[in-house]
Amino acid sequence: MTTPRQLHLNAFLMNTGHHEASWRLPESDPYASVDLAHYRNLARIAERGTFDSLFLADGPVLFNSVGQRPSGTLEPITLLTALATATEHIGLIATASTSYNSPYNLARRFASLDHISGGRAGWNIVTTAGAEAARNFGLDEQPAHATRYERAAEFLDVALKLWDSWEDDLIVADKAAGVWGDERRLHPPRHRGTYFQVEGALNVPRTPQGYPLLVQAGSSEDGKRFAARYAEAVFTAQQTLADAQAFYADLKSRTSAAGRDPGHLKILPGIVPVIGSTEAEARRHEAVLEDHIVYEHGLRRLAHLLHLEPGALGLDAQLPADLPPESAIEGAKSRYTLVVELARRERLTVRELIGRLGGGRGHLTFTGTPEQVADAIEEWFRGGAADGFNIMPALLPSGLEVFVDQVVPILRDRGLLRAEYGPRQTLRERYGLPRPANQYSAEFPAPLDQGGPQSPALATR
Repeated sequence: MTTPRQLHLNAFLMNTGHHEASWRLPESDPYASVDLAHYRNLARIAERGTFDSLFLADGPVLFNSVGQRPSGTLEPITLLTALATATEHIGLIATASTSYNSPYNLARRFASLDHISGGRAGWNIVTTAGAEAARNFGLDEQPAHATRYERAAEFLDVALKLWDSWEDDLIVADKAAGVWGDERRLHPPRHRGTYFQVEGALNVPRTPQGYPLLVQAGSSEDGKRFAARYAEAVFTAQQTLADAQAFYADLKSRTSAAGRDPGHLKILPGIVPVIGSTEAEARRHEAVLEDHIVYEHGLRRLAHLLHLEPGALGLDAQLPADLPPESAIEGAKSRYTLVVELARRERLTVRELIGRLGGGRGHLTFTGTPEQVADAIEEWFRGGAADGFNIMPALLPSGLEVFVDQVVPILRDRGLLRAEYGPRQTLRERYGLPRPANQYSAEFPAPLDQGGPQSPALATR
């Protein structure tokens, strides 16, 4: 009997919430971004909602003007290691850049998180756009878009070699024979490539999952090619059902063409739910948030995305007609296109566009009752637009609590979401993915010969 397809839900956690004005509301804690208790509470709420995973964004740069909203975030792998001890089931996904890390150190940190969490680690792989980040690492400008993705591909290839450098059965722990590990099952990468030279094996054993769940969030052409080759989950942003369906079909097709099972790639669009007991109440919640937007901040942020000076944008005018095409953009290409198309399609003024972006920076914002939110999620899920959703509450913790307490029960009643976690599983198992085989595991199948009495543990293989 075939198990009915169910939603994959990921909680995207961001200090006081995804709306840029969330920190200004009376209930919000302006210091939440560095408060472990705040994140521990959010993780437990998401786990109560039987989410597959939670996710922390990150980058090696101060993202916002400190005058605009709470800025500065805890390093995500460190934070998720703490959250691993406060939760039992939920997956823990951290963002880390391939442009400003080295494969050995990052592979080691993710392997450590996977061991500590019992197989619940995931890596959101980003290439990091922006000259600001580049200048924090001794570069005058960001590397070209294509170069960043070339480096990312080699980075990931090296990381996979490192995670596989220990075979699963390397550790023998035979006290009688004095053999702790089988040397022949250790495989130093000895990698010599364009961007990296990595000689030795990882200093962490192969992890419960084999390696972390691989997540990707780019929707440009380079990003989609990368996702089709490597990604097991994709966080994406679409504003309409038709756009989401087109993206879903395209990426599944690319994955199949890359020789992979498209069912092993889960696509999760972002949604910012603003929920009220009635539609009118939900609209009032939305209006309160929008009333707290400081438009001068939004104008600077939008101008930066569009590669313009703030003076080139009038708050009560539409976007300029002569914006450059996506091909001329070296930063966040897909987000640039999404924002421009949204403004053109709905003929938004800059003020209106800033309001629309204030909640989710280009992700779908949906305002309505719990039933209406559940209807929208079900329509996209059943309509070939999503395998699940990246839930991005506008206000935290209350927005996540309302979603878990009022939307999740509806999704469960419709058979779209598990009622409980059941037996302990790894994050890969939560996403319906197999544990990857070690790329070296068939090379040395024979028992180890120590030149003396053979280890009983190895002789039985």
